[in-house]
Amino acid sequence: MNSIPEYFRENVLTVSEINGFVKEVLDNIPVFSSVKIRGEISNFKKYQSGHCYFTLKDDSSAIKAVMFKGYTQYLRFAPSDGMRVVASGRVSVYERDGVYQLYVNSMEPDGIGALYVAFEKLKKKLEAEGLFAPESKRPLPSFPGRVGVITSPSGAAVRDIINVTGRRFPSAEIRLFPSLVQGDGAEDELIAGLEYFNRRDPVDVIIIGRGGGSIEDLWAFNGERLARTVAASRIPVISAVGHETDFTICDFVADKRAPTPSAAAELAVPDAGELKRRLKSILDTAERIIISDISRKKQRLDSVAGKRVLRSPESFLDYRREQIDRMEEKLSNAWQSAAERRLGRLQLLSGRLHALSPLAVISRGYSAAFDSEGKLITKADQLSRGKRFALRVSDGTVNAVSEGKIEE
Repeated sequence: MNSIPEYFRENVLTVSEINGFVKEVLDNIPVFSSVKIRGEISNFKKYQSGHCYFTLKDDSSAIKAVMFKGYTQYLRFAPSDGMRVVASGRVSVYERDGVYQLYVNSMEPDGIGALYVAFEKLKKKLEAEGLFAPESKRPLPSFPGRVGVITSPSGAAVRDIINVTGRRFPSAEIRLFPSLVQGDGAEDELIAGLEYFNRRDPVDVIIIGRGGGSIEDLWAFNGERLARTVAASRIPVISAVGHETDFTICDFVADKRAPTPSAAAELAVPDAGELKRRLKSILDTAERIIISDISRKKQRLDSVAGKRVLRSPESFLDYRREQIDRMEEKLSNAWQSAAERRLGRLQLLSGRLHALSPLAVISRGYSAAFDSEGKLITKADQLSRGKRFALRVSDGTVNAVSEGKIEE
C-alpha cells in the first residue's frame, strides 16, 4: 500500500478524492479481498435487475451488503429477513455514497436468527388460540366519522394517513395518539393508544402502524401483549406496519392488514369522489325511470281522455241504450223462435202419440171390450158365458153379456 501522497497532506480534498483514496486502501488490503462473514439478514431487497441488497448484522453491529445478478443465480436457497447466513466476498467502498460494504459472491444458510425464531413461535401460539381466525375479524365501518391513528407524530406514516384521508373523505376527523414505534417502551405506548381510543376517546376505526424497517425495527409490533390488546379491541383495527413484503404479528391479529399507512387510510375511509359519482349515477337512473314512467302514464291518460265516453257522455249513453234495445229485440226473437220450434216438435210428437192411441183405432170402425174393472179384454177365454162386459165403440159404450166362446 502506498503512503499518503504529499498532495493529500497539503491540499483541501474533494469528497470524491477522499472516497477514492479509502477505496484504494481497502482494495489493497489482502485480508479484505476474500472474507467470510456470519450474520443475520435484515432489510433484504431483490430488484427486477436481479441484484440483491441487504444488511448483515449480529448483536452489536451491522454491515451493508450487495450481491449482483451474476452471483444470485447460483443461490441454492431464497434469502429472507431473519435468516442467518455465511456470506463470502470482498470488502470495498461504494465511492458515490462513501459507504463500505460487502460485495458477496456466494452465500450459504447458517440457521435462522433468534428474532425470527421468536416471531414464528409466537405466531404459531396465537394462531392455535384462534386470534387470526377470519370469523373473529370485525367489519370496518362504511362511513367513519372519527379515525384514530396510533403512530409516531413525526414520521412519514402520519402524514400519509392525513393526506390520503383528507383527499378521500374530508368529513372524517383524525384523532392522533402519538407513540413510539420502535425501541424500548414502544409496545407499551402502542397498547396505551389502543386502550385510550377504546375507553376514553371512542372512534369508529383505529389505524396502528409505521413505515417499513428491519425485523428489529418492527419488533414492537410483534409483541404478545400488543397482539392480545388488538384482538380485545371493541373498535375495528387496521394494521399498517412496514411495506408490502413485511409482516408482523399485529398484521395477523388485526381486523384488516394494509401494506402501507397510505393503503390503511384507503381502507379506513371511502372515496368521497367515487361516492358522489355513484350517487349521481343512481340519481340519473332514478330520474330517467321517473321521466319514462311519467311519459307512459301521460300517454295512457291522453289515450283515455280521447275516448268518446269522456268527450261526449250523453252520446255514449245513447249508443249504449240503442245497443241494449237491439240486444233485447234479438233476445225476444231468439226466445220466440225457440218456443215455436219446441211447439212444432210437441205437436209432431202429439200426432204420433195420437196415431198410436186405441181411441184412434176405434174411431176407424173398430171396438174394444173391457171387464167390470175396466181392464181391456184381449182373449175370448176372458169372457165366459153370462159374464157382463162393456163394449167401447166410436160414439160411446154399451153394456153386453157374453154368450160364450164361439167354437170354430
